[in-house]
Amino acid sequence: MSYAGDVTPRDAFEALSRDPAAVLVDVRTRPELAYVGYPDLSPIAKQLVPIEWQTFPTGAQNASFIEDLERFGVPRDAPVFFICRSGARSRFAAVAATAAGYVSAYNVAHGFEGPTDANGHRGTAAGWKAEGLPWRQS
Repeated sequence: MSYAGDVTPRDAFEALSRDPAAVLVDVRTRPELAYVGYPDLSPIAKQLVPIEWQTFPTGAQNASFIEDLERFGVPRDAPVFFICRSGARSRFAAVAATAAGYVSAYNVAHGFEGPTDANGHRGTAAGWKAEGLPWRQS
C-alpha cells in the first residue's frame, strides 16, 4: 500500500484523543473550511492543521504541500490523519506524505461530509459530521 491505510472518522478521532503526537490535517480549501465547517479538536486540546491539497480558486495542486506540512511542524514519525470532503483528496495527500517520508499517513475515509444521501445532501450518510464527531462552522 502506498500509505498507512484508510480509517473511519471515529477511529481517527479516537487515535487523536489517545496519542499526543497524532495530527489531523484538513486538506480542503479555505472557503470549504469557512463555509462548510471543520473538525473541532478543542475537546481533546488539539489544533486542526489546515493545508490545501488543491488551491482555491484554480483547483491547482498545492506545489508546496509537503513544505507546508513541515512549516506547520507535522512530525514525520507521528500518526498523521488527512481529511477532506469525501476522502479523495485526503487519500492523495496521504500518498504524497508517505512518499515524502511520513511513516504513518492515514486517509480518513468518507472525509468530513461523506457521500450524498438519497436527497443529494452531504453530511448525513457517512463522514465526520454524520458520525456525530465535534465540528464547528464559522
